[in-house]
Amino acid sequence: MSEHRAGPLVLEHHVLKSLLGAWALAACAQAEADAVEEHLGACGPCADEALRLREAVGLLQRPESLDLDPGLRTRVLESCLERRPPRVPVPEWAAAYDAETARLDALLQDFGDSEWHAPVRLRWYESDEASSRRTTVAGVIAHLLTVDGLVAVALGLDDPLGDATAARPTPSDRTEAYWRAARFPPTRSVRAPWREQSHDLVRTVSFTGGGTGRLPVSYGDYELPLHDAMLDRAFECWVHAEDIAEAVDYPYDPPSGRHLHRIVDLAARMLPAVLEHRRLHGLASPVERHLVAAGEPGRSLRLEIEGSGGGEWLIPLDSPAAKGSAEHEVAHVALDGAEFCRLAAGHVSPREAAVGQVGDRDAIRDVLFAAASMSRM
Repeated sequence: MSEHRAGPLVLEHHVLKSLLGAWALAACAQAEADAVEEHLGACGPCADEALRLREAVGLLQRPESLDLDPGLRTRVLESCLERRPPRVPVPEWAAAYDAETARLDALLQDFGDSEWHAPVRLRWYESDEASSRRTTVAGVIAHLLTVDGLVAVALGLDDPLGDATAARPTPSDRTEAYWRAARFPPTRSVRAPWREQSHDLVRTVSFTGGGTGRLPVSYGDYELPLHDAMLDRAFECWVHAEDIAEAVDYPYDPPSGRHLHRIVDLAARMLPAVLEHRRLHGLASPVERHLVAAGEPGRSLRLEIEGSGGGEWLIPLDSPAAKGSAEHEVAHVALDGAEFCRLAAGHVSPREAAVGQVGDRDAIRDVLFAAASMSRM
């Protein structure tokens, strides 16, 4: 018995036009698809519309490679929130952390096993010398999970280390403890608890209305108020996201100018106390005759940050309690915002930092090395 095939469907123009969406989604019956395709060869307006629909369908499909810009999700969210603020707004001091964790998570979404186990070298400065530790992409996320846990503990949330933190260890101690306790090296499974914890942190500080900003967060040998600790965690998330992106040969941009400015401001505010600590340990030039009473102006270095996140800060050199003063400026240092942050992360040598320098050489050296000494694993 021979197979009988019906002739092509004959449909009116408005019916064919209504089928374009289903055709673009490959949801038409075969006879309908044949009729639409035959019509597209003769109708220019429908052919243009069909092309636009097919392109839209392509954008809706889940990406299968790393070609998607990891910052796209963050930019879309920021645009949406500008048009319609969230019912529970994120405090401004937590916005950078919220954005940086979202950007890193977007980068991680397409990683296969080979990317999760790609080697990464963590870098920092210790005793004015470059230090490093080898791990993997998964190991870096485990590191972020455990150090973010310091903020979780301060907020009364669960600690990813469980009960192993009675001695209130430093961030590096916590990371080493987590790596040692793991039965196997970290894998992609660490992404879910890290992301869940980051959501919990942002949600918790948002529901408190930002009133917890001065809550102390212990880093073992020092404390930061919560609003600064959240900036510190945003900073480290970005720095290690760059480490990960470099390991898988993928581009990664610095934070937005608004967030970068806040991160630079945190480092600039911490520099006077770091200088004092280094001076007490013989790592910075002595004050000698430049003793300054608390709150009084004293010798200062002008830190000029160029580009995105830019601004100027007067860093008091003789005492963390002194007041930065333009009249007592003895040195001027200028460099790019992202470059300064990489210096503070221990990724750029203070001897090789691309900076413009004018004035007291000892003061400039002290400040650059103090910035690098703020880094840690």
